[in-house]
Amino acid sequence: MSTTVNSTTTSDFVASLQKRASTSSTTTTDAQSKFLTLLTEQLKNQDPLNPMDNAQMTSQLAQISTVDGIEKLNTTLTSMLSNSQSNDVLQAAALVGQGVMVSGSGLTLASSKAYGGFELPSAADKVSVSIKDASGTEVRKMELGAYDAGVHNFAWDGLSNSGAQAVDGKYTMTVTATRGDTTLKPTALQLGTVNSVLRTSSGSVSLDVGTGTLVSLSDIKQIL
Repeated sequence: MSTTVNSTTTSDFVASLQKRASTSSTTTTDAQSKFLTLLTEQLKNQDPLNPMDNAQMTSQLAQISTVDGIEKLNTTLTSMLSNSQSNDVLQAAALVGQGVMVSGSGLTLASSKAYGGFELPSAADKVSVSIKDASGTEVRKMELGAYDAGVHNFAWDGLSNSGAQAVDGKYTMTVTATRGDTTLKPTALQLGTVNSVLRTSSGSVSLDVGTGTLVSLSDIKQIL
């Protein structure tokens, strides 16, 4: 006695393959073989008085072709992602030893010199930097003037508001900016040095820039 394999069975099988192809990287060779076997059985055991029409067969063949296309697309995207991650590692490794500006309010005074930066969302008529010591007392207020939108840096000579030389060490800064009567929201940037590059289990790349937290390549606003 022959076994009847109807078109619904084949369609369900194709739908299952499409779902697998969109969520996994399983090769399609075995899947295509099973599909063709099922389709052959369907044709062999179809009702002679009610055979599968050409449109239905073409539709099912088109579906298995779609499965194959999805699988190849997944393979291509996986390869592209792997190459992108490798490029990120090489790019990050080239930065080891380089000074970079990243978001942060830290400012280190060494040999009476300190460097910081800021990022403006739009042009400003006036940019000011307030530098404070560990106790929160303002040591120096610097009026930097007008700047266009973008990333900028500045230098502090270590002199306090009174003209005395501040001691070397760690300080914090606050950047304010205005354009006319509008108060802008600048981002303070601190100077760091890329000490090492780390690659996580997920493939992402992080850099140790000596600020106490790891940063990504996209966090770097300026390379000095």
